[in-house]
Amino acid sequence: MDVTLRQLAAYAAVARAESFTAAAAELHVSQSSLSRAVADLERTLNMRLLERDTRNVRLTPAGSEALRIADQILSAHRAGLAQLGRYVSGERGTVALSTLPSVAAVLLPPVISAFRARRPEVTVRLLDGLERPVLERVVDGDADFAVSTVARRTAGIRLRPLVRDRFDAVLPEGHPLAERSEVSWEDLSREPFLAVGADSSVRRMTDAAFAQAGLSADPAAEASNVATVGGLVAAGLGVSAMPALVHPLVAPGKLVRRPLVDPVVERRLHVVLPARRALPPGARRFLEQLEEFRDAGHELPDGVFWEWGEA
Repeated sequence: MDVTLRQLAAYAAVARAESFTAAAAELHVSQSSLSRAVADLERTLNMRLLERDTRNVRLTPAGSEALRIADQILSAHRAGLAQLGRYVSGERGTVALSTLPSVAAVLLPPVISAFRARRPEVTVRLLDGLERPVLERVVDGDADFAVSTVARRTAGIRLRPLVRDRFDAVLPEGHPLAERSEVSWEDLSREPFLAVGADSSVRRMTDAAFAQAGLSADPAAEASNVATVGGLVAAGLGVSAMPALVHPLVAPGKLVRRPLVDPVVERRLHVVLPARRALPPGARRFLEQLEEFRDAGHELPDGVFWEWGEA
């Protein structure tokens, strides 16, 4: 059956008004056009929907049932278009954001809270992990965009600077180095060094810092999770080095942080966007919310700083 929405709307208007003249005025169409639409509907359905005479229009039993079903279809159509409109405007849908655990746990929660207050029909999915899979999700289309470190330029992505954070020495309470105002990488190299796993961007940067200082620091122990490393440090098993955004996740209150020098090392986190794919409306709105936080200078943890400009 090739029944159109136009035919259903025409029939429903006539059936409710019980008048072609009144229905034509309501729909702002000619009475002859309306009459043809209803006649076409009856012909398609092969049933009489209306009884007509010179003055009156009455529904047949089939016409009453057709009106009920027409109203359902037209209502569903209007609701569907309204939902589509909210999606296009970024008011509903899902945002898939790939990111590092420290960003997911520390930087993004207040942004998500403000975003959801404005757009409660948009779901935010955080896909947290290590740098490489975080970036791969953007390239593969599993994530709309990411917030991550980027070791090197990767095909299929483009970058916008977002924040930077400085590496600090992470020491157990009472450690001799905790008496200093700052600590060098050479100082850390003389202590049992507790490292984050080799796949982590934190490990990549600590290895590079030791190499830049002309030092070698073979880990006394390593763990894939920064919180685990923090627990080992808090237990007095050694020292470590971590970026400032990580500190709220590692044994808060049980560790001492001191700025690392010679060299000073900063980690840069970027918004990672697909190079050849437009962001869905909800993801665009979320990115606007994130950049609004940055532009307003929203408070960040100690040692973390907003960045602007192009990568």
